[in-house]
Amino acid sequence: MDKRIIQKVAVLGSGVMGSRIACHFAGIGLNVLLLDIVPNDAKESSDLKLRNKIVNDALQFTLKSNPSPVYSKDVVKKITTGNFDDDMKIISDCDWVIEVVVERLDIKKLIYDQVEKYRKPGTLITSNTSGIPIHMMAEGRTDDFKKHFCGTHFFNPPRYLRLLEIIPTPDTDSTVVDFLMNYGDLYLGKTTVLCKDTPAFIANRIGVYGIMSLFRLIDKLNLTIDEVDALTGPILGRPKSATFRTADVVGIDTLVKVAKGVYDNCSTDEAREVFINPEWLTKMIDNNWLGDKTGQGFFKKTKNAAGEKEILTLDLKTMEYAKRVKPKYPTLEAAKQIDDLHQRLKLLFSGKDVAGEFYRHFHFGLFTYISYRVPEISDELYRVDDAMKAGFGWEIGAFESWDTLGIEKVTLAMQEAGYKVAPWIEKMLQLGNTTFYKTENGKQLCYDPASHTYKSLPGGTAFIVMSNFQDKLVWKNGSCRLYNLGEDVLGLQWFTKMGSIGGDVLSGINTAIEKAEKNYKGLVIANEGNNFSAGANVGMIFMLAVEQEFDELNLAISMFQNTMMRTRYSSIPVVVAPHGLALGGACELSLHADKCCPAAETYTGLVELGVGLIPGGGGTKEFVLRAADELHQDEPETNTLKNRFMSIATAQVATSAQEGFALGIYRKGIDQIIMNQSRRIAEAKKSVIEIFDRGYTTPVQRKDVPVLGRSALGALYAGINGMMLAKYATSHDVVVAKKLAYVMCGGDLSAPSLVTEQYLLDLEREAFLSLCGEKKTLERIQSVLKGGKPVRN
Repeated sequence: MDKRIIQKVAVLGSGVMGSRIACHFAGIGLNVLLLDIVPNDAKESSDLKLRNKIVNDALQFTLKSNPSPVYSKDVVKKITTGNFDDDMKIISDCDWVIEVVVERLDIKKLIYDQVEKYRKPGTLITSNTSGIPIHMMAEGRTDDFKKHFCGTHFFNPPRYLRLLEIIPTPDTDSTVVDFLMNYGDLYLGKTTVLCKDTPAFIANRIGVYGIMSLFRLIDKLNLTIDEVDALTGPILGRPKSATFRTADVVGIDTLVKVAKGVYDNCSTDEAREVFINPEWLTKMIDNNWLGDKTGQGFFKKTKNAAGEKEILTLDLKTMEYAKRVKPKYPTLEAAKQIDDLHQRLKLLFSGKDVAGEFYRHFHFGLFTYISYRVPEISDELYRVDDAMKAGFGWEIGAFESWDTLGIEKVTLAMQEAGYKVAPWIEKMLQLGNTTFYKTENGKQLCYDPASHTYKSLPGGTAFIVMSNFQDKLVWKNGSCRLYNLGEDVLGLQWFTKMGSIGGDVLSGINTAIEKAEKNYKGLVIANEGNNFSAGANVGMIFMLAVEQEFDELNLAISMFQNTMMRTRYSSIPVVVAPHGLALGGACELSLHADKCCPAAETYTGLVELGVGLIPGGGGTKEFVLRAADELHQDEPETNTLKNRFMSIATAQVATSAQEGFALGIYRKGIDQIIMNQSRRIAEAKKSVIEIFDRGYTTPVQRKDVPVLGRSALGALYAGINGMMLAKYATSHDVVVAKKLAYVMCGGDLSAPSLVTEQYLLDLEREAFLSLCGEKKTLERIQSVLKGGKPVRN
């Protein structure tokens, strides 16, 4: 086993990918050397500012890009820039050299000539190429270089797209491959997929086929761009950018280049003709309509007569841009009512209109193609699904989709429609195997075509998927499922829209804690959708407030507060493992857990001020308590409280788990960032066991929380009034902010005092209830419920 330690990485090439890869490595705490060429007009200059202009400009451009390529702005301090002529020698200090220069083999080989001069023997050397065969780049190199050389294909943007394809050559040492697979997963937070050295590897081979096949289907079914994007977006479990918007973002020229590479280099591909450009696509290339990079592609941003921004869509028949048209199909409208993707997919596939016909042809073609790619591009079919989910943002893999729709039924329908499947599919069905995946004892197994058996997916106990524990179900209600995760640990998850927290979920948390206290070591709380939770069910709050059911609303808020306190003061450790959105009430749950194991990509904050409320589930109380505990001897008490107040008053959201620490939501020395979100549930389970085995004792409710009363209240009120005078706050913002200040100062106390947590909770609940009676608060909530942003009133 390769036990090397990576402390410093060199990234050669500072373009769009190079700079972002450098930022990602710096983001996990490594020192990074980022190099690029010397500008032609600075070759004779001794001025480093001029000689490093290309690399420095590229890095600054990347740091200013949106979404941010870094978890925290501080990571730039770990990146040292330089150029190939002056600084290549510094790679001798690096443990891993990553080449990310232009996609030309001759240029890459010139760079490798320089790398061979300076790299230490045993140093990793990898390429981020997306299309050049890896073995061709290794030709002519030394044995040590070949042994440690491999393809490492990141997807753009590296921070957000989780796929890292690992492509070895026949000369790559197997321990190097194992190291890269593990390191990418554990430290870089990636879904690492082992690929064969075939054209476009796995994700781009399948993904570009999917796009090019849709180009042909659009002509066959007489569809428009707007129709196809509506059919292939979130409704199908794909990103909002769907098909044509994705092509514009990636670059139509890039798409065509990959397609041409497959066509030129895959003479035996049975779908080779699909990779030929339609006539209209060739015309777009000739017109330089390449997407976002040239200002227009399938879509074009413009301004209408009123000066308002407008997005036009290309009509592929006339090659002219026109206003977007929102398509309506009965199948689509029916599918929108179904939250479960697997059930939704079945409905879409069986549709009786043009949309249904589209989905059948689309899936028939996709299933044919992936069946023939095994074993050409991968021996294991789960790698194909992993690559598409992590690289193209699919919520469900291609083989998983086939499973959902029914392999036997769909294969028969495909053959009747003139589509073929690879012989191994027919053999699989003949042997009585009717699914690609199945679950046994909480472990997911995948069909192996070579042996005609099912094999466990790699990772073992490092990856826990709670939905695989259906045979270990302990309890459930309308929204929640509670599982026995083994080793005396329970796991709770819920299935609500955006993970919202309502009565069912609060009941689930209380029941889970009660059951854990009786027979288990502790409890893990996590969800498996795109997000942990967008917060409390504001729809319920709005309904009760509009109907002036304030007694019911008071009970609901009390239940939320009591559940958070039950989480904090239970007799067993409760560990929360959020990812994606963890806002409002979900943030409050994190604040009250014994430990939090957030995924690196967790977006969290107390955002209630945005809808005209204050955090009412213990979040305000908890920030007061933490502000008091953070006081330093030489720091004025008001400053610490003010920082916490501003975090809530401005509805600050941490855009990464690292920022969550900076905002004081996560605690240093207690909470733990999990780089790979697929590992967070297993790590949370491990934490439950560790905390229990250390001798867990129930915490004692605080009765000594210092609050500042009028001495701080006056200062906060003055600041709030100043914000209004400067027109940074509306009159209603002021009303809400003053309620918040009142609670955080402990009320209108004449002198600083010590109070209990319950005292603060009561103030918090009273303020929350009073704001629910405000007309402008209800207007803000209603705006959000309609799918818009809160109105500023």
